[in-house]
Formats: sequence, C-alpha cells, structure tokens
Amino acid sequence: MRLRDVTEDDVETYVRMRCDPVMMAGLGGPLPRDGIADKVRRDAAEAAADTSWIKMIVPDPDTPEVVAGSVTLWSHDDADGPVSEIGWMVLPEFQGRGLGKRAVRTLLERARDEDRWGDIHAFPATANGPSNGICRSLGFRLLGERDVDFADRVLRSNHWVIDPATDLPSSR
Repeated sequence: MRLRDVTEDDVETYVRMRCDPVMMAGLGGPLPRDGIADKVRRDAAEAAADTSWIKMIVPDPDTPEVVAGSVTLWSHDDADGPVSEIGWMVLPEFQGRGLGKRAVRTLLERARDEDRWGDIHAFPATANGPSNGICRSLGFRLLGERDVDFADRVLRSNHWVIDPATDLPSSR
C-alpha cells in the first residue's frame, strides 16, 4: 500500500466515494455530483500547500492508477477551538483488507515523526463498526458520543482522540 496526494485527476474516485448511497449510508446519504470537481480542486490545492494531508490510498504500487479510497488529516475550528481531525473512506471492493487501518496508521506515524497536529480526533458514525474498530485497534481513546456537522448534515458520531506520540501502539 502507498499513499499519494490527491490531484485534480481524482474526481471519479471522489464521486464513487461521496455520491454513492452505500458509501454514504452512515454519513447522511449521497452527496450531489455537482460541486465534486470543485471540492477535488480545493483538496488538491490544500495537499500541494501541505496545509492538509489529503491522501489517496493506492493498494498496489505496481498499479498506481487503482485507488482504494482516501485518508485525510486536517485542522479546523470547532466550538472548543482548533482541532486536528482524521477521516477515511475505503471503496466497497477494497474493504475488509486492512487498507483503511494501514492508511490511518501511516498518517498517524507521520504526524508523530514530524511532531505535527498534536492530539488527533476522529468522528466515525456510531453505527460504523469497521471505522470504530480502526480507532480502537490503533490506540484512540473513546471520549463519548457527539453530534458532528458533515456536508450540511448533523451526524451522531463517536468521538475518539489519540496522541500519536504516546498512544499509537507499535506496528510490530
């Protein structure tokens, strides 16, 4: 598995992730296709500027055109002030292979090694067993449930947090 920055060529992958009813079932339903290309352009610019880590998951480096999903680490303000947040999506045909967990671990290790982002929060839907399992297995601490705004929707989510410098278990 390899991670690479999102580029403007990733529109179709974003459409598959964000406009599909199955992929978006736990996130309030599919998003409209209108605006996805603009979202990809904005994300590619943020990745190029290194203000956010927006990575595409490439399962096999020998076939770099095949993308399994994305993992993103960014900072934003919420009611409590600045927050570093990580999120991920893995396309259905790639789920169950451990790619999401490896991608999340890779970004957490990079955050630890670069001493960047501080505590990192994740907000998977309460009913998303696989994503909550990733958080649990990688050493995140469950702080409780909370409502989270996502794409003009309010979702009930578990609130997890990790300090990659101290909480991330060894990969061995």
